Amino acid sequence: MARALLLRREVLPFALYLGLLLAATLLADAALHLVDAVWIGRYLGIPGTLLIIGSFGYSMRKRKLIRMGQPATLLRWHEGLAWAGSLLVLVHAGIHFNAILGWLAIGAMLINVASGLIGKFLLERARRRLEEARQQLRAQGLTPAEQAERSYWDSLTFDAVKQWRALHFPITLAFGVLALAHIVAVLLFWDW
Repeated sequence: MARALLLRREVLPFALYLGLLLAATLLADAALHLVDAVWIGRYLGIPGTLLIIGSFGYSMRKRKLIRMGQPATLLRWHEGLAWAGSLLVLVHAGIHFNAILGWLAIGAMLINVASGLIGKFLLERARRRLEEARQQLRAQGLTPAEQAERSYWDSLTFDAVKQWRALHFPITLAFGVLALAHIVAVLLFWDW
C-alpha cells in the first residue's frame, strides 16, 4: 500500500513532467518538419534562453537580490518558465548533431531539469512526512518541548533534504557556462 502511494505521489508525477517535456518536444519538432518550417527551430533557442533566464526571479528572491514577488508565486513561475524555456531549447536542438558544445549544454540542461524536479518532489515528500509526524505527536498530547525532541531527527532530515539546492546550483552553473559558450561560439562562427 505504502509502495503504491509512493509511486503515485512521487515517482509518477516526476516521470510525467519529464515525459511531457519529451513528448511536447517531439510533437513540436515533428510539426515543424511536417509544415517544412524546420528553420524556425533554429531561432527557438533565443526565446527559450530568455524564458530560462526569466525563471531566475525565484532564485534572486531567495537570495534577497530582489524584494518583489511572493516566493511561492515565483517558485511556480520558476518551474513553468524553466519548463517552457527547456522545451523551446530542446526543439531548437532538434536531432541535429553538428555542435558538440550545444549538445553538452543540452545534456547539462536536461540534468538540471531532472535535478529541479527531484528537488521539488523530495522537498515536498520530506515536508509532508515531517508535518505528519508532528500531527501524530500533537495527537498524542505531548508538550511542545516533547514534540520538538521526538521530531528532532525528522527535522534534521528535512533540513538535510533542503540542502539539495547545494547540488542544484552547480548543475545550473555548469548549464549556464555551457549555454553561454554555445551562444558565444554561434555568434563567432555565424555566417553573417
